Amino acid sequence: MSDETLSGGLEAAGTQRQDGFDLSQWSARRLERVEHALSDWVVADAPAGLGETMRYAVLDGGKRLRPLLVLAACEAVHGNEAAALRAACAVELIHAYSLVHDDMPCMDNDVLRRGKPTVHVKFGQAQALLAGDALQALAFELLAPDGTAVPAQMQATLCRLLARSAGHAGMAGGQAIDLASVGRSLDEAQLREMHRRKTGSLLQASVMMGAACGAASATALSRLAAYGAAVGLAFQVVDDMLDVTADSATLGKTAGKDAAQEKPTYVSVLGLDGSAAFARTLLEQALQALAASGLKDTRALHALATMVVNRDN
Repeated sequence: MSDETLSGGLEAAGTQRQDGFDLSQWSARRLERVEHALSDWVVADAPAGLGETMRYAVLDGGKRLRPLLVLAACEAVHGNEAAALRAACAVELIHAYSLVHDDMPCMDNDVLRRGKPTVHVKFGQAQALLAGDALQALAFELLAPDGTAVPAQMQATLCRLLARSAGHAGMAGGQAIDLASVGRSLDEAQLREMHRRKTGSLLQASVMMGAACGAASATALSRLAAYGAAVGLAFQVVDDMLDVTADSATLGKTAGKDAAQEKPTYVSVLGLDGSAAFARTLLEQALQALAASGLKDTRALHALATMVVNRDN
C-alpha cells in the first residue's frame, strides 16, 4: 500500500490530526519499515514459483492495520523495536494467509482482494493453498530469530499470543462458525462471539504482541486487552456496514458479498443505524480503556481506533 493511499484513507476518516498528532505522518514512516521488512523476508526464490505467489499475497496492498497496532502498542510501552517489527510482519503474514485461504472456492469463493484477482484465481488453488501454508510457517519463523535481538522469553510470548489468536480459539474457530452460519439467523451475542474470534482476536493480539515487546503493568496490559477487543469488534462492525454501503472499487474486494451468501452480519441483526451506533459505542470503550491504562503516550493507538470506526474502505 502506498503512503498516498493510506493518507487518503485517513483524511476520509477525519483522523489526520488529533491533539497535534499527525497519524498519516506517523504511519507513513512505520509503513515504510514494514514494507521493506516484508519484501526482504518474503523471499522470491521459493521453489516452483511459490515465492512469487507468497509475495503476491502479501505485498502491494492492504491497510496494514495490524502491524500499525503492534508498533503503536510497542511505542506506548517503550518496547524492543526490533522485536516489534518482527511481530508486526508476523501478524501481517498470518492475516495474509487467512485471506488467501478464505477466498478459495471451498470457503468464501471470492475473486477480488485488495483491488486485484485473488491468489487462487491468479495462481490456481493448489498454489494458493501452499502459499497460505508457507506464509503461516514464515510468521512463526520471524518471531524466533537467531541471536540476542529478541530475548528467548519474549519470543515464546509472541509465538503463544499469535498462535492462540490464529487457532481454534481465535481466527480459525471464528471462520468455522462463519461457514456453519450461512443461511442461519444469529442473535447479537452469537454474532459477537463469531466476530470476536474471526476478526477481533488477531487485532487484539496485534496490540498485545506490541505490549509484549516491552514492560507494562498488569493494569496497562488489562486495559490494552480491552482496547484491542473493542477495536477488533468495531473493525468488523464497520466492515459489515461497508459491505452494504460501499462499492467494490472502493473496498478493493467484492461488495455485497455477505448478503448474496446469506451470511449473518451486524447490519442484518442491528440495521445500518444500529450498527453505526454500536461502532461508536465500541470506539468510546476503546478510548476509555486507553485513558485508564496509565500509559503516557497512547496518541497513535487513539488515532488508529478512531480511524477504524470512521474509515470508508
